[in-house]
Amino acid sequence: MKLSPLIVALNPSVDVEWRVPSVRWGEKNEIQSERRWPGGKGVNVARWLKHLGLQPRLLLPLGGHAGDEMAAGLQAEQLSAAVLPIRGQTRANVIVTGPPQGQLRFNPLGPELSPGEWRQLQVLADRELQHASLLVLSGSLPRGLDASAYSHLIRLAHRRRIPCLLDCDGAALVKAIPARPSLVKPNHHELSEWYGRPLKHPHNIETAAMKLSAKTEGWVLVSTGPDGGLLVRASSNSRIRVRPPPVVVQNTVGAGDALLAATAQRFIANTSPEAWIRAGVAAGTGASTCPAGILPSRGLIRKIEKAVRIETCEGLD
Repeated sequence: MKLSPLIVALNPSVDVEWRVPSVRWGEKNEIQSERRWPGGKGVNVARWLKHLGLQPRLLLPLGGHAGDEMAAGLQAEQLSAAVLPIRGQTRANVIVTGPPQGQLRFNPLGPELSPGEWRQLQVLADRELQHASLLVLSGSLPRGLDASAYSHLIRLAHRRRIPCLLDCDGAALVKAIPARPSLVKPNHHELSEWYGRPLKHPHNIETAAMKLSAKTEGWVLVSTGPDGGLLVRASSNSRIRVRPPPVVVQNTVGAGDALLAATAQRFIANTSPEAWIRAGVAAGTGASTCPAGILPSRGLIRKIEKAVRIETCEGLD
């Protein structure tokens, strides 16, 4: 059996975009159009991996009408998924897009997982890991779970000698660090929050990323929006900083998930860390040129990747 990347999405959502001419506080706002698609960070990563030519496998809890809508959407996109039925209702995230004000995002906390449902999910995860090449953990935790939930899943992967890529923040990140994920992908804000102080300069970002890498003993990939990204590993004093070409940004929802997916693709292919970050930043930049939920062509991503500029590359063999 061919091994596939396994993406665990503990708090998935149906993503809903409302387009409005403007946002008027205290007044009725006319919704000119609505789009709905399977979303949430982990699902976004899986959609991107499939778009990039892989056959990812999702593991996610689903419940209620939104859960049924999510399952139907995944089936329509031919995304393979192991679903744990839960009593709670899957959430729906709302994105309000209205120039000239940009985007507003409203993300419910999501359903509460019972202790029994969490135990079932861990059993499912261990079973799915038997056929996995890589574990990706991405997104927020649903209510009812301790912040150590990702730590437990990382350790399950370690027992099977499967690398793990992690994208979360707050208490979930703090608790996951001792489990030593292979790569952590915070954005600038998430890294600042973990570090406990604002990171105003590239040198400060690098210092914080190196400190995080020293604790995980793995790679840290910091996404910094239009400034590109920074990839470091403290044990080898490695650092790679890249900058994408300028593009016209339509939307930033899911850009970090695109970056993580393309990084995962190159990670699985056993390419160099330089290739990971180049591909990741290219995909994240390409995602920003499209409306929310729409994936750019692979041709555009390749074109952007060729134009990604390496500003720093040190400590690599």
